Amino acid sequence: MAVPRIIITSGEPAGIGPDACVMLAQTDWPAALVTAGDSTLLASTASDLKLPLRIIPYEPSQPCGAHTAGTLRVLHVPLAEPVIAGRLDARNAAYVIATLDRACDGCMSGEFAAIVTAPVQKSTIMDAGFAFTGHTEYLADRTHAALPVMMLLSGDVRVALVTTHLALADVPRAITQQRLLDTLRIVHTDLERRFGLSRPRIVVLGLNPHAGESGHLGHEEIEVIEPVLARLRSEGHDVRGPVPADTAFAPQFLSDADVVVAMYHDQGLPVIKHIGFGHAVNVTLGLPIVRTSVDHGTALSLARTGKADVGSLRAAVALAISLADGVPTAAHASP
Repeated sequence: MAVPRIIITSGEPAGIGPDACVMLAQTDWPAALVTAGDSTLLASTASDLKLPLRIIPYEPSQPCGAHTAGTLRVLHVPLAEPVIAGRLDARNAAYVIATLDRACDGCMSGEFAAIVTAPVQKSTIMDAGFAFTGHTEYLADRTHAALPVMMLLSGDVRVALVTTHLALADVPRAITQQRLLDTLRIVHTDLERRFGLSRPRIVVLGLNPHAGESGHLGHEEIEVIEPVLARLRSEGHDVRGPVPADTAFAPQFLSDADVVVAMYHDQGLPVIKHIGFGHAVNVTLGLPIVRTSVDHGTALSLARTGKADVGSLRAAVALAISLADGVPTAAHASP
């Protein structure tokens, strides 16, 4: 029986991405898993972690068979410089970008059914001269997507963002009626299309404390958010708000919502990371491809120690497989 072919980018080579890929490979999976990275690095990582691993060079013509524990199909991308665990080296930034480009292009061509990304070190990539503010924005540009929407989920709790990697001082200007309208339409469409939710219940947060307190603590709710919600309601969408952020995540409110849409990064993500850090999944909506990712960073101090938690990568792969199959599942599911 044919299974989806999933490409996993191994991320920052000095971080825990290679560790997580090697640890992930120790389990059977109902998909053909391919890891984009340096074969020698992945083999040495397995040796450092004292884990059995047979490296299989990846060829596109290979049949799509389910992943077998203890093996790793590797789409080899050579490092520019040898890696020292925990020590960043901007000379390897082009290697990180090359793994992303190859994986993304493979998804666009249909070679892969989904891409799962291990964490990268954004500062090192930018130091090397690349215009890179994060996977979300980079992959959107690569796939010519007009507006990517970051959504993290843990179990049944989903949080999407109107703005992502943006300085807090720049957030109010970035939240325009058009951006909010486009974001909410993408969230609605992808929750229906990819997650199988009919008429999803969307809770929209206010930007200001107490959702602006009727204009006494800010006017963005009155001038930007409320007109957009009124327009979407007139089109038949189930959108609620603007809701104060300090109460929206109470259990009694979350139980009646399919997704909470936050205005900026640190308004929504601390909550979901508190709920399920290490087991939550980042999924990018609004792309023509399926992309999931881990909910954590490169954890340089844990690289090659055997102490890295592979839970989030397991959840990201499980969700990518289910979305590729068209059967969405809870973010914490794994084989």
